Amino acid sequence: MGRALVSVTEGLAAVRARIDRAVAAAGREPGSVRLVAVSKRHPVEAIREAHAAGQRVFGESYAQELERKAAALSDLELEWRFIGHLQRNKAKVVVAAGAGVDSIDSPRLATAIHKRASADGVVVGVRIQVNVAGEAQKSGVATDALDALVDHVRGLDGLRLEGLMTIPPDGEPEDARPHFRALAALADRYELPVRSMGMSGDLEVAIAEGATEVRIGTAVFGQRPG
Repeated sequence: MGRALVSVTEGLAAVRARIDRAVAAAGREPGSVRLVAVSKRHPVEAIREAHAAGQRVFGESYAQELERKAAALSDLELEWRFIGHLQRNKAKVVVAAGAGVDSIDSPRLATAIHKRASADGVVVGVRIQVNVAGEAQKSGVATDALDALVDHVRGLDGLRLEGLMTIPPDGEPEDARPHFRALAALADRYELPVRSMGMSGDLEVAIAEGATEVRIGTAVFGQRPG
């Protein structure tokens, strides 16, 4: 069930309070974890409400939906992050919308985004999605292929490699801890500052293990429509 009859403003406040408590419990600096509000399949009015409450970073998973929302909300100062699986032929749409890409999982995708960014005269901030648990059904580069992909992305001047992202297997929040810990260790190995990990159900565990960004949808916006 979603958060019945709770506004986006109230949802944001509750999530920010959870983040602040988790940061304090981990002995980390206030403000060291950024909230990405996952707005996919939610209306532009909900994003406007979140913006009015101070939220600036939003995550989308579908290229056409991102394109439509970016156009409809062009009057607002927003940062868009593309967090879903991106097909190479949709790179043009995502780059044109001004979004960063958090789901780089192959050299071919990285190259496609780089080519479009270079053609548009921009540099796209990206994160590599790592399939830490090795789940066959999930996107993300395998850990044993990460070295090569990091090198490839760093060699493309249309991209700026900012960090790593992971989605742990379904389960209880504590079950995700070793996967979050592994991603943080990989980010340290490559000297990457961004560790994008943790969602509505497990953000406290992710922050305890070093997340610098959490991607929260349901706890902010409620159940997705449809």
